[in-house]
Amino acid sequence: MHPGLEQRVLEILVDNTQVDHLLMARIDPTRYHFEIEYNPELPLSLEEWQAQTSALVVVNGGYFRILDERYLPAGLLIVDGQVYGESYGDFAGMFLVTPSGPQIRWLTERPYNTGESILFALQSFPMLVKPGGSLGFAAEHEDSIQARRTVLGQDRAGRIIFLVASRSHFTLHQLSRYLVESDLDLEVAVNLDGGPSSGMVIAGSAESVSAYSTLPIVITTYPDE
Repeated sequence: MHPGLEQRVLEILVDNTQVDHLLMARIDPTRYHFEIEYNPELPLSLEEWQAQTSALVVVNGGYFRILDERYLPAGLLIVDGQVYGESYGDFAGMFLVTPSGPQIRWLTERPYNTGESILFALQSFPMLVKPGGSLGFAAEHEDSIQARRTVLGQDRAGRIIFLVASRSHFTLHQLSRYLVESDLDLEVAVNLDGGPSSGMVIAGSAESVSAYSTLPIVITTYPDE
């Protein structure tokens, strides 16, 4: 339907019982561009964000907190070049869009540089796949919490991958292992806000995962003209 946008649905089975439902979108950045939307006063549902922006794909963004009835990003957020919040430390990851396209960084290797020309960016954690395709979240850090999850990754061909696990099966370590061992050929991936925030809407598709909560920050995808 949309050249350069591939959709995939996977049912995760354990002992022949379905334990999770994965919705993935793999997007060619030479055909599409990415933006970040932010409304600190009025969070919206994913469906409302899609209707307001006319984006082809809308995915929930990173963590946020509420202060004096305003929704503030946890970590750095850049929207149309305007900076909000403060950068995380080296434990986190960063999705950014520059004039040359999108990329995902591990802040240990490439910290945020205020001199860069960045159009859009958000930070989140933990890293699920570290650069080079290695395990990002080791077993010794496991908290054994199962939850809905949202993943933002980039494969070795440079394509951006959104993945939403909607049935609360994966812990962070389990998801990290799953991604590294999968056929997605990921170079790097970071965990976005999960739980009730997790969701993805693809316009015109029968497949979507609605977030349970309204969201002040979303990532949007548009076809290039």
